[in-house]
Formats: sequence, C-alpha cells, structure tokens
Amino acid sequence: MANTILTPDMITAEAMRVFENQLVLTRNVNRQYDASFAQEGAKIGTALRIRLPDRALVTDGAAIGAQDESQQYTTLNVSSQKHVALSFTSAELTMSIDRFSELIIQPRVSQLASTVDADLANFYKYAGQSVGTPGTTPATSAVLLAAGQKLDEAAVPRGQRYMCVNPAANAGLVEGMKGLFNPVSTVTKQFKSGLMQEGILGLDEMNMSQSIATHTTGSRLSGATVATTVSTQGATTLVITTSGAASQTVKLGDVFTVAACNAVNPQTRQSVGALYQFVVLADATASTNTLTVTVAAMYDATQALATMDALPISGAAVTWVGSASTQYPQNLTYYKDAVTFATADLILPKGMDMASRMNHNGISMRFIRGYDIDNDRMVSRLDVLYGWAVLRPTGIVRTWG
Repeated sequence: MANTILTPDMITAEAMRVFENQLVLTRNVNRQYDASFAQEGAKIGTALRIRLPDRALVTDGAAIGAQDESQQYTTLNVSSQKHVALSFTSAELTMSIDRFSELIIQPRVSQLASTVDADLANFYKYAGQSVGTPGTTPATSAVLLAAGQKLDEAAVPRGQRYMCVNPAANAGLVEGMKGLFNPVSTVTKQFKSGLMQEGILGLDEMNMSQSIATHTTGSRLSGATVATTVSTQGATTLVITTSGAASQTVKLGDVFTVAACNAVNPQTRQSVGALYQFVVLADATASTNTLTVTVAAMYDATQALATMDALPISGAAVTWVGSASTQYPQNLTYYKDAVTFATADLILPKGMDMASRMNHNGISMRFIRGYDIDNDRMVSRLDVLYGWAVLRPTGIVRTWG
C-alpha cells in the first residue's frame, strides 16, 4: 500500500495545534481584535486605534451636569514577526502526522510559542500595581489575596482573572498552600501536576510559565523627593530631586510611590487607603540632581479620570519598589481584558514548493517551503505576525519575586 504524503495544510494545522497548546500567558488575554487584521498581506507596522470605555462624574440634584467626553484611546500595532525554521526531507513527509509532529514540529514550535509568551510577558512594564516583597519568592495565599484586593480596589470585574508565575513561585505557592481547605479534586490535581490549576482564591486559572519576565531596576538612589508640584490635570511627567551621581537612571517598568498620593477607586473616586503606585513609562537618566520621569496621566479625585486623591507636591518623599540595579521576577495577575493580543495574515508568496496559511481561534500561522538556489536546498519556515497592547493597566498586578 502506498504511503500517504503529508500536505502543507496538514503540517500547518498540526503546527497550529502545538502552538496553541504551548501558549500560557497569551491564551488568556483579550483576542477580540484579531478579525481587524484578518487580511492577506498584512505587514509589520499595521496599526489599529482602540477606543477605551468612557468615564464621567456623577452630579447631585435635578439640574443636569453636562460634561465633556473624556474619551481615551490606545493603539495596537502589529509589530512583531516571529518564525522558526523546519528541516525535513521529502522522505519524512511519508510519516504519520503524529510521528512527524513528534520529531519535527513539536521541538521547534514549542520554542516559537515560548518566545511569543516571553514577549507578551513584558506587559508588566506598563502596570504599577504591585504586591509581594522584592527578593522573596511568593509562597503563601497572602500574595494571591493581596493581588485580588488590588484588582477589587481598581473596580476590575470578578471572573476572567488569571495568574501566571515562574517555576520558583509555582513551587513555593503549591508547597505553601497545600494545607488550605481546598476541594478534594483541586488538591488531587495539584498533587499530580505540581501546578495550582483552576479555581484558586478568586482566580479562574493559575499557570506556570518559564517565559515570565525579570525586571532590572534602574540605579536610582533612595532619599528622592518631588522637585516640582504637579498642578496640571493629566500631566505625564514628574520631576524628582535626587542625591548622588548625575548618571543615575530609572528604567521602563520601575515602580515608586509618592507620599500623600493615595490611589482611588475609579468608580467612587474615594481613596483606597494605600499609596498610588506610579510606573515609569520610559527610561531616563538624571541631569545634575534632577530626574524627569514619564508616568501615566495624573488626575486627582475631582476629575472623571481620577487616579489618585491628590497630585504630587514639592518635597513629598519618593519611595522606590525594590533595590537599585537589581533583578526581580515579575509574576502576573491580570484580568483578561487588561491586555489584548492579535495576529495578522501574512502573504502567501507565489512559486513555493509548499505554502499554507491557517487561522484558528484567532491565531494566524503561515507555513512555506521553497528552494534555496544559492545553497541548493529546500528551506521551510513557520511564521506568526502579531502585536499586543495594554488596554487597562489597572487590570494588572505584579507580584515581585
């Protein structure tokens, strides 16, 4: 009986299955904008402007309180093309798809999925909300509950909340929480898999990923204060007086607090009783003894877009999270709609020996094989073109390790 030759569509479908199964962080984020890029021939740089939910003040009395629309937008750019090369002979195309997958597809595609997850894990850099102790691996239910508290205080809906941790945090949490009163089925799954699994302390799912990012803090020194009072609503820069060398730095993703600036609930605009956690949105280096830091727009409690109860004032103490120039794992708790991820349809070039593109559950993947005339060989590759964006930073909580 003649052997069946594997087709390009069969190879693409199997690669897609492996890729989806290997994704961890990416599997549980918003994917609703995939269809916006479902067009043949999408290129790096294709962008989509996304409108965010409006916010307004509630007014007292019978008279209407007309308000200007405070509409916010963010941009989703398809800016990353990742690919992996596949090496196989024509003879290997006569294998069963399971055997072909085991020997050729899985070893490469799993690396592709991990790379995409590792890229997405950088969304931590745009969120300031943090729990845990920098330098200490989380190992108790307290960090999970603290992360949930942050999301509650930020008016993030219950449900569709996920946590993704690195191997060290996973081991610490499974060990530290094994004595909790959990359903027998949950404990059994944890014991057998070594993972926290589903339905844990308000989380739909808790996963482990080796792609969790590590943040290296800037060389900023302690003892900093606010140099200039912020008086403009929506301001995005904060000038800080520093001590020591003029070359000290802050890094994208650094977190700090300012004395007397408490976070507010975005619905009630009431203080939550804890300092607002600023996040640095661009690398910066000190000039003489001052440092100009880019942050998210600042609004006090009188504004529809309130983020804190009072704007920073001159002389207020600045406190950094973590030590200077130190690496810390950034385990993540997040609401599904806080981050969006989208893939785009790459062009299928003409004249290929094999060519296939497939879209499943919003993920578009392309497989092509062509002849390399310079080196007299057949060359194969699998590609994904994608982009991601943070839609709601308040739906993300970082658990420092």
